[in-house]
Amino acid sequence: MLDEEGEVFKEVFSYFPARRRYLIRLLQTVQQKLGYLSEDAMKEVALHLGISEAETFGVATFYNQFRFVPLGKHHIVVCMGTACHTMGGQLVLDGFERELDVKVGGITPDHEYSLERVGCIGCCTKAPVVLINNIIHPKMTPYKVAEVFAGLRDKGSKSSEEHQE
Repeated sequence: MLDEEGEVFKEVFSYFPARRRYLIRLLQTVQQKLGYLSEDAMKEVALHLGISEAETFGVATFYNQFRFVPLGKHHIVVCMGTACHTMGGQLVLDGFERELDVKVGGITPDHEYSLERVGCIGCCTKAPVVLINNIIHPKMTPYKVAEVFAGLRDKGSKSSEEHQE
């Protein structure tokens, strides 16, 4: 466990008494602070509440709000709600998987990109929709996937040039 994680656990556990009824709120708060639920986080939450790691893991895996891998610098969320799905959302998702060479829920080895699929983000009139770092990309097509990456790379190179000046 990293010292940083230990400090997060100390802080979060100080807010929540060691009662099982706080399990989900504890998991949510730890994830909010760390960005995901690490194996150590699951163990520490179980230890704090005095419950088994299996029970903690069982609850965390039941809800799809919890993630077990860290997010990439650019977090890509592909909407698969009814409108997005019928307008080609699966093809867009396939395009991102091919471009990144990762599956849904994965992260690129350089930690630049993570890919997630959600049920609906509520932008049905702009379907199919993709969120990248909480910015909406409407009317996506598989062909626009490469354009999106070109835009992200441009921003990345501009910000690194700004840091060098």
